[in-house]
Amino acid sequence: MSRIYNCLNTEDRVNGVSAAVNAVKGGGLVVLPTDTLYGIGCDAFDNRAVGDLLRAKHRGPDMPVPVLVGSWYTVQGLVRDNQPQVRTLIEAFWPGGLSIVVVQAPSLPWNLGDTRGTVMLRMPLHPVAIELLRETGPMAVSSANISGQPPATTAEEARKQLGSTVSVYLDGGTCLAGQPSSIIDLSGSRPRLLREGAVPAARIADALGISPETLA
Repeated sequence: MSRIYNCLNTEDRVNGVSAAVNAVKGGGLVVLPTDTLYGIGCDAFDNRAVGDLLRAKHRGPDMPVPVLVGSWYTVQGLVRDNQPQVRTLIEAFWPGGLSIVVVQAPSLPWNLGDTRGTVMLRMPLHPVAIELLRETGPMAVSSANISGQPPATTAEEARKQLGSTVSVYLDGGTCLAGQPSSIIDLSGSRPRLLREGAVPAARIADALGISPETLA
């Protein structure tokens, strides 16, 4: 049976994060607040749980699941090359609303979908999310909604769509950004902006020392 924990209350937050950690380590799905939207997540290295996540969202492996991390240093074990542009954007925008697509380390045993050897990484700017991620390690996290439906900005909106497919809901209040992260692809020969969201393209280009037009 699913349970919602009010993480605006200190005691409930402690109990909720503990329950969420246990759920993730047990192969379950949890809903967590981030600085952009609510996410549905699981252990990134539990391929069965990732499959359950995709089924809960009613989508297939053609839309790979991003990975959230709780610290900058976690990224070093997930990427093939620690290229300067990745470090530049991490230092400029993490934690925050920028997702970075990179070539993943070849030895990783996960199956996030049809990634073609890449992975999308982000460190969210939300205390509950960071607390959870530092206990669980990298989590596969997608927006907490059924594909094609509006993304959830509250835990209750997520619960109405996902119901009992999720073990634990962490309610951190309304997500103020109300929009998805921006996505920059650094896996190719040049940076490409795949989606402009919480972080404007001009800020990303400025951090990289290039013109916004070159990100198209």
